[in-house]
Amino acid sequence: MDPLSWSFWQAVGMSVLCGVAVGAEREISDKPAGIRTCALVSLGAMLFVRLGTQLNSPSSDPTRVLGQVITGIGFLGAGVILARGKSVRGVTTASVVWVLAAIGAMIGLDHFAAAFAVTIVVVLMLTLFHPIAKRLSRSDGDK
Repeated sequence: MDPLSWSFWQAVGMSVLCGVAVGAEREISDKPAGIRTCALVSLGAMLFVRLGTQLNSPSSDPTRVLGQVITGIGFLGAGVILARGKSVRGVTTASVVWVLAAIGAMIGLDHFAAAFAVTIVVVLMLTLFHPIAKRLSRSDGDK
């Protein structure tokens, strides 16, 4: 991974762009994990995956790096989930962090078009499904 190469900076730009796109929706909706968090999660996952693919020793396994990224993101996601009685909050935020790590990993493996397409799907899901979920949720406060 040459930090001066054009492909490296393309991956940096793409991972930040995807994170900003999802984070902007979160900011507009006044939800946690906004632009900065989303961009950093996507960028961080991309960097770790890129580094993992550069390991050149006989005992190295890039899939282990990916597994550790997933584990680390799991801890971040668990940290944003709050349970109070029957109410659980933060699951969508944790899911956003999780899927952004996957998007960053895709970019780290040079799957730019797929990562961009998934980013669009995520933004559409967050935007379009929110009003539907509100309409379907119970009004008696059980949710």
